[in-house]
Amino acid sequence: MRVQDVFKDLPTLQTERLVLRKLQPGDLKSLFEYGSHADVTRYTTWDAYESISSAKEFLANVIARYESRREAPWAIVLQEDDKLIGTCGYDDWSIRHARAEISYALARPYWGNGYMLEALKRVITFGFEVMRLNRIDARCVPENERSQQVMKKLCLQPEGVLRQHMFMKGVYHDVRVYSILKQEWDPRKMI
Repeated sequence: MRVQDVFKDLPTLQTERLVLRKLQPGDLKSLFEYGSHADVTRYTTWDAYESISSAKEFLANVIARYESRREAPWAIVLQEDDKLIGTCGYDDWSIRHARAEISYALARPYWGNGYMLEALKRVITFGFEVMRLNRIDARCVPENERSQQVMKKLCLQPEGVLRQHMFMKGVYHDVRVYSILKQEWDPRKMI
């Protein structure tokens, strides 16, 4: 298996309320809206967008990744109106070791409604069934309690803290690591 074999054409995934699809040029305004919000970017590795050109650069990079058949995030859009409310996907996929890291971001007005849980449950299922992963992990800074709640509700287990593992926004940060193994995965147990 190769990354290109799975991501040659990022498949559209559906959940009860969401569609996970490729980001499109028409998503630029919504991408900028949520990516420029301080609450959304407080714990991300990327800075809040200061201009629409920053969001446009990110969007162009993601579209280029789609075209070159590399890992790239899904757009999280509401089924009812196709509104982009976030992104999620895999980073650092090691085929040899059958593991990948999951990452995600959600627009502030949609927090607390279970959208990210719904999207990630589907993406985790894709990881185990299609990508043939044995391990999926997720990471966050210890201060990001909301992200830790998401990981726990998805049955990811805490593994520990990597001390000053990441230099982000001018400061070294500790990073909490969570993971789920294929043998532990049961979609019925995920909230």
